[in-house]
Amino acid sequence: MIPETVLKKISDIVGAKHLKTAEENLAEYGTDASKLEFMPEAVAFPASSEEISRILSLATETGLPVIPRGAGSGMSGGALPVKGGLVIAMNRFDRIFAIDQDNLIAKVEPGVITAHLQEAVEKVGLFYPPDPASIKISTIGGNVAECAGGLRAVKYGVTRDYVLGLKVVLPTGEIINTGVETMKGVAGYDLTRLIIGSEGTLAVITSITLRLIPLPAAKRTMIAFFPDVSSAVQTVSDIIRNRIVPTILEFLDSLCIDCVREDMDLAVPEGAGAMLLIEVDGDEGLVERDAKTIGEVCSRGGAVRFEAASGSESANRLWEARRNVSPALFKLRPHKINEDVVVPRSKMAELVAFLDELARRYGLPIPAFGHAGDGNIHVNIMLDRGDPGQLNDAQTVVKELFKKVIEMGGTITGEHGIGVTKAPYLEMEISRAGLDLMSRIKQAFDPKGILNPGKIFSQTI
Repeated sequence: MIPETVLKKISDIVGAKHLKTAEENLAEYGTDASKLEFMPEAVAFPASSEEISRILSLATETGLPVIPRGAGSGMSGGALPVKGGLVIAMNRFDRIFAIDQDNLIAKVEPGVITAHLQEAVEKVGLFYPPDPASIKISTIGGNVAECAGGLRAVKYGVTRDYVLGLKVVLPTGEIINTGVETMKGVAGYDLTRLIIGSEGTLAVITSITLRLIPLPAAKRTMIAFFPDVSSAVQTVSDIIRNRIVPTILEFLDSLCIDCVREDMDLAVPEGAGAMLLIEVDGDEGLVERDAKTIGEVCSRGGAVRFEAASGSESANRLWEARRNVSPALFKLRPHKINEDVVVPRSKMAELVAFLDELARRYGLPIPAFGHAGDGNIHVNIMLDRGDPGQLNDAQTVVKELFKKVIEMGGTITGEHGIGVTKAPYLEMEISRAGLDLMSRIKQAFDPKGILNPGKIFSQTI
């Protein structure tokens, strides 16, 4: 338990109304999209870097675990208080400081909702490309902490490609600025890139400088159905071989199609075994040419149906259905284990065939969908956790999946991070020497191990 004397000091720092200690007020901060539950002992809502500095200095002095938290949309348990302690909720850090149209940058606080930032910059003709599925609830700070990717990564990259600089508070209380506000800058070690994707284990982010680009003039959304996964995946490679890099190139297998069929408001061809959702953007002429070429490539690749969305409303319905795939899968079983593996594009068909084999062997539905353009496939092992046999089989499937993915030259996580759910498997991908080096970096930032303990590494640093 947090001593009353320490709680009093935290209350003095943030104000009594910005500190929650009653059990009924803590529950929502003890879980996230991973559905795991670890109850915090208190939740503080600071409003400045200075307040966070004082809290972290106190935590380092007393050994109090502190867990920074955004919207709680993470899939790997990265914001859960697994060791108890104090959650720092970043809700009050929700300002967009500036959108600089001359220098193509935005300065924001970490609690800004990703969709809200995108709407704000698009109003002035600019574009912030990262597009995670949780865009309507996830925050920029959480996106930075996890290095979120999303649907547009195939063309535009991931969150780290748009972060120029940060203001952060170290676990020992120092406030530092990393990076730059310019397009170039190589002074010293790149602390910005080190903190991006560190899952709140190295520092608390309080301000972010983001790179923007001009808003594309036009875009076109298309949908293509294929008789099987192999032809769909081959078509992905053929599209890119034609020197077209779509903005978005999404894949759904037959199980996913069945689950969202009613949401798509579109007739699905009988026997469709896979589906591609494709979007291109750019100037009007380029978009028209690319869309025409993609239609021809899909036809040659054996598509049983190809259709371009008739307008923005029609396109939005398709993308909304895609964003709803994950929750729709609960039609198959009441629970799931969701893994976000990545393999080379050329090996996606082999991976999906391997998933079919695992599904047959263990009697569990394993639908797959994801970002075909960059080989990032979301593997969903559907189960009833109330059945010990199913749970044991599902955990075995995870191990076999990760082993296969690494053998294929892939990675066990493309955007969800390690958190707590993947920590037991990290040494399958990263050598002990590499993990030891990471541990020493963690120790340098956080000598008392108070910041987000129990994450990434199997043992608390």
